[in-house]
Amino acid sequence: MATNRTFTMIKPDAVKNGHIGNILKDINDGGFKIIAMKYTHLNAETAGQFYAVHKERPFYKDLVEFMSSGAIVAAILEKDNAVADFRTLIGATNPAEAAEGTIRAKYAKSIDANAVHGSDSDENAEIEGNFFFSSLERFA
Repeated sequence: MATNRTFTMIKPDAVKNGHIGNILKDINDGGFKIIAMKYTHLNAETAGQFYAVHKERPFYKDLVEFMSSGAIVAAILEKDNAVADFRTLIGATNPAEAAEGTIRAKYAKSIDANAVHGSDSDENAEIEGNFFFSSLERFA
């Protein structure tokens, strides 16, 4: 059963390039309500913990380095069918393959610097949201 919350991060490349406002507008225009948001900078240890699921993958070290290279914006979003609808809104991981008008088609530069993270399942949305926000109940 689909839930009505998902998690996103505006990644360091998009923050550095000044796209926070435009991405948040796209999120709002996509029918999402932002119920929690945090501007922060991950250190390598925290980025490594967040992406621990990829620890054995060859790209893990580069991913941790990239995600700790600058500020990010973490957010909990709410909408019916949130995870699937947000994945559609952000587009394919590779911006060259992302549909026109999606966040990644507009703001991403490469498969690595792809502007935003979006949870890939309801379970991961909950885990990832709880990683950044200690008490989601207060946002209900």
